[in-house]
Amino acid sequence: MSHQHTELDPDRDLGVVGARRARRILAACVLPLLIATIVGLIALWPGGDTPIGSLENPVEGPNFTTATVVEVTGVIGEEVRAELHDGTGRIVPVQVPPEIVESGIEVGSQMRVFFTASALGSGSPYVFVDFVRDVPLIILGIVYALVVLAVARLRGFMAIVGLLASLGVVGVFLIPALMGGGPPLLVTIVGASAMMFFAVYLAHGISIRTTTALLGTFIGLAATTALAAWATGAASLTGANSDSSLVLSSVLPGVNLSDILLCGIVIAGLGALNDVTITQASAVWELRAASPNAPLRQVFGRAMRIGRDHIASTVYTLAFAYVGTALPVLMIVMLYDRSLGSTLTAGEIAEEVVRTLVSSIGLVLAIPATTAIATLLVASSRARDRFAVLATPDGGGAVPAELADGGGAVRETLADGGGAVRERRRDGGGADRERRRDGGGAHRAEPTDDDGAATGPPGPDAVDR
Repeated sequence: MSHQHTELDPDRDLGVVGARRARRILAACVLPLLIATIVGLIALWPGGDTPIGSLENPVEGPNFTTATVVEVTGVIGEEVRAELHDGTGRIVPVQVPPEIVESGIEVGSQMRVFFTASALGSGSPYVFVDFVRDVPLIILGIVYALVVLAVARLRGFMAIVGLLASLGVVGVFLIPALMGGGPPLLVTIVGASAMMFFAVYLAHGISIRTTTALLGTFIGLAATTALAAWATGAASLTGANSDSSLVLSSVLPGVNLSDILLCGIVIAGLGALNDVTITQASAVWELRAASPNAPLRQVFGRAMRIGRDHIASTVYTLAFAYVGTALPVLMIVMLYDRSLGSTLTAGEIAEEVVRTLVSSIGLVLAIPATTAIATLLVASSRARDRFAVLATPDGGGAVPAELADGGGAVRETLADGGGAVRERRRDGGGADRERRRDGGGAHRAEPTDDDGAATGPPGPDAVDR
């Protein structure tokens, strides 16, 4: 008889008893977190009037229209000529800022322009506002969805659904609650928790493996939040080092920019955190399935070797991502003649340094935590309650198998090449008994040692049939 797992399935690999035990343990840990998240969403849900939509759209109105560039003139005050999309089809000169011209503006580019008579003194009354990007962004989004669906199929579709649901939490709860004056730290924790439940369970399904990863993610999230709260205060990070932050403080004077920075640090590390915990949970079960008799310490050690490689790659992934985001700031800061220490501790750079370090520490701590939880859960596989083959046929045709029932008894059946069938049973106390059935159908039972050799005469339960 042969039995092989063609796909990782922790619920099946643990057996009915082991899986039931693992589910109870995980439910006792995760259900309180789920309940707390739901209660937090209800209690902190932004009610009444919020600042959302309180300002008029700055690029909409009767004086705004779109246009297509038909010529790049380079003339100051009339840098391009564009065809208006206001129904007249007129071709008019448009003023474009020098930095936009230098970055590249081509014939055929779609842009939004603003008509103002006050600009006649410096050139054309039509002034460049921004490029129109709807079509390329829609195309890119469609290509992204098609690629994900083509490669990951249903799992990819559910991952996209999980992403949209998580972003929905940001848009419907997190940002309105922060703008409405909710307690920033609590809002961030509850919002991040809801995002993780949606992202993990929608993308990966509800199982022992994914719940293990979710629990590890919460451990990393707790570490990240605590470190971010301490670091922003200890390093006196104000969050007021960007133009967008200054605009936010002017239109929402009640918002604390340092708190917004704290929220951003916590949210920024969620994706990478979930990635490593899912990987570690899967690694533990794969290792256990490949070596079912391996000691748990060995399983943990092997999984941590995988985790260390993941730590190394993910840490510099986070660093590179933040460097790319802050590249213009880095270039400006590097223009000044000052020491490396002074550069790294400057406000605008210190924010990125803290963001990278805090997210990386939370990620690193989540890996051993997830690995330990998964290793403890796979220990339940020692208490199987169903038949499982532990070896494939060897050269002599012998097929050993073990069965562990609820009481801990283990039975091994061995069919040798001559047709004789021997059955060994080891009870909880370690005693071995061997039952042999020869070709004529006779059964005999006798005590044996660990190697299968008889240690005494047949027992009183020996029978001939």
